[in-house]
Amino acid sequence: MAYWLFKSEPDTWGWHDQVSKGDAGEEWDGVRNYQARNHMRAMKAGDRGFFYHSQKEKAVVGVVEVIEESRQDSTTDDPRWDCVVIKAIKPVKTPVTLEMVKNEPRLSEMVLVKSSRLSVQPVRVDEWAVICEMAGITPD
Repeated sequence: MAYWLFKSEPDTWGWHDQVSKGDAGEEWDGVRNYQARNHMRAMKAGDRGFFYHSQKEKAVVGVVEVIEESRQDSTTDDPRWDCVVIKAIKPVKTPVTLEMVKNEPRLSEMVLVKSSRLSVQPVRVDEWAVICEMAGITPD
C-alpha cells in the first residue's frame, strides 16, 4: 500500500462533501499539474491518503482510500489529464495543521513542507505514521 495527500479548498470541495459521497466515492478531478497527475497514475486501489483542507485551514482533516485507479478525467476531453476515485474512510480526531507539520522534526522532508503547493503528493510510510499519531488515529 502507498500513501498520499490530496489537497482541496474546503469552500470548493471539503471533507463534508467527500463524506457525503459514501462508498461510491468521487472523482478527484480537475488536476492540471503533470507531477500531481503522475502521482495519480501511480496509485493503486486500496492506497490511503490524507484529505487536506488548503487555504485558511491548512490541515489534514480526514483519511480517504483510492477505490478506482487512474482514468480519463471526466471534466475534460484532453487525454493528458487523469483522475482517481476516492472515498472517505474516517475523520481525524485532531486536525493536523501545516504549522504542526512544519514544527515536527520527523516531517522535515515531507513533500507538504518542501513543495506545499502540489495538490496531490506522496507521503512516506514513516510520515503517515507520524501524522496519524498527531491526528489521534490508528495508521491502518
